[in-house]
Amino acid sequence: MDEPIQALAPRVSDCLKVIYTMQERGQRVSTSAVSERLGVSDATVTLLFKEFAKAGWVQHTPYRGVCLTPLGERKAKEVIRHHRLLELYLARELGYSWDKVHEEADRLEHVISEEFEERLDALLGYPTVDPHGDPIPSKEGVIAQRPGQPLLQVPEGQSARILRVNDQDAAKLRYLGQMGLYPEVRVRVIERVPFGGPLRIRVGEESQAVEHLLSAELAEQITVSLQEDEDDSADRLQPSFSS
Repeated sequence: MDEPIQALAPRVSDCLKVIYTMQERGQRVSTSAVSERLGVSDATVTLLFKEFAKAGWVQHTPYRGVCLTPLGERKAKEVIRHHRLLELYLARELGYSWDKVHEEADRLEHVISEEFEERLDALLGYPTVDPHGDPIPSKEGVIAQRPGQPLLQVPEGQSARILRVNDQDAAKLRYLGQMGLYPEVRVRVIERVPFGGPLRIRVGEESQAVEHLLSAELAEQITVSLQEDEDDSADRLQPSFSS
């Protein structure tokens, strides 16, 4: 289990990646949740968890799931780094749409060498995020922090800038792409329909913004940073003469 990630069985590195991604999103890493994502049996995941615990990669509490140790997190970040660099390369250099890069990167991440990874990193300009806005760990395992909040929590009338789309489901990504909901795009919440209804939003810069309805479920998966309107910002910079 001390081998470089290229020497690990794909199922091992895939499991590490799933655990890391679930922890990153604040989800409980249970046997059933991981088996569902990997498409394998609970018994297979249980055996993987035991192997990981033996290697010092996870702490395992029966009936409560696992969490990565610092050693396990470093190993998982190596896999994540390969995966997200490949996603960006596929999208930027080869023209893959953002709903197709995840599956393709899954196949390639197990075989690229460290030299290839370093050359890829340099070619892409040492990026810090992938096409979905997910952070790319540095070679040293450092991740650039980008504080944000779910679009679902943005107040009515407030503008925001999309930082990240926290879902790899291809159909959902295609749907969001049709509405133009990509990282770095501006979005304004116009109205929140009560009782768990959808959000009415405007997508794009104000002069060309297009209105859409977005379900609460999908709005929860989009991380944004609140943005000050330029007009409002300019008003606040003006001296006040009111008494």
